[in-house]
Amino acid sequence: MKIIISIFKIIFFLINLQNFSARCAVPTDAIHYIEPGKVIVNDKPGLQVFCHRAKSKYLINMWKTITMNLDINLDTYDLYDGKTPQEVFEKHENNQRFWKFNFFGTKKHKLLRINPFETTCIGVYIHEYDGLRYTISMTQARVDIGEVLMAVVGVILFWSARKLSHNPLFYYLCGISLGVTASLLVLIYFTSKLFPRGKFMYLMVATGWSMSFYLGQILWENAQLIVSQYIEYVMWYILITSLISFLICYRFGPVTNKRTKQIIQWFLQGLGLLLFYYSSYFYEAAFLNCVVLVILYNFPITTIYKGKQYCHRNKASRKYPKYPKYQH
Repeated sequence: MKIIISIFKIIFFLINLQNFSARCAVPTDAIHYIEPGKVIVNDKPGLQVFCHRAKSKYLINMWKTITMNLDINLDTYDLYDGKTPQEVFEKHENNQRFWKFNFFGTKKHKLLRINPFETTCIGVYIHEYDGLRYTISMTQARVDIGEVLMAVVGVILFWSARKLSHNPLFYYLCGISLGVTASLLVLIYFTSKLFPRGKFMYLMVATGWSMSFYLGQILWENAQLIVSQYIEYVMWYILITSLISFLICYRFGPVTNKRTKQIIQWFLQGLGLLLFYYSSYFYEAAFLNCVVLVILYNFPITTIYKGKQYCHRNKASRKYPKYPKYQH
């Protein structure tokens, strides 16, 4: 028993030593710090890491966004992200050691939105290098219109949740959207039945949900290409499924139960708060605004104003008490 424990200790020590050496073996000439407005031209092979230092948090920069732009003429490259250069190098080493390609560690985007309030590093690795030069630049938007619109939609959805939960038109729109989405999932399920149940099924079982996620990611990345090539079939599919969903919703009619309407209202309000929260990288300020929004909804300004008037009347009555009149 002691021999087995000693062997495990030695293996654990070697693993830690290997991880420590991998963390220390980070070449400094492969790390570059970039700021908005700066352009870096790279002609070095191997993995290059580009980092952006965190900025201070101010309310005026609540909807500030920063984007890294990669200008490259190749498709055989990998992108790694991390909080530090060591984390990026570790992801790259693990990818090269265990997988020929990585399901989750690599990306193919050329426009990378990063959190301006956190230190973020992006690693670029080129598989085939033949004197290629690529550039990476950084742009910032002090007020991102998309995030502002997302916050406005969240506030409107939260404030109008009660009216929407009682609106029959909203009921039909949600029913049609849910019907189209559910029919798409059913179509994917029956399409999966067409695949052979031999080696392909064994591969799916062996890899687990990672292979399913990878295949779903491939389908999602090529969704625009599929829609553009088969736009007529897609439009007919949406039209038919929407009509069927409308007929089903019309058959059962709008929701009449009060508790069901209350649940729908809570769901819409929660969705609105989530939209507002994730509309900004300044999560502390977004959370505080969500709390203020909930307080204003449950205790409107008119209620606060009436409370102040009541307090002022009580103070005045204490300062100038009314005495009873005596008749002579």
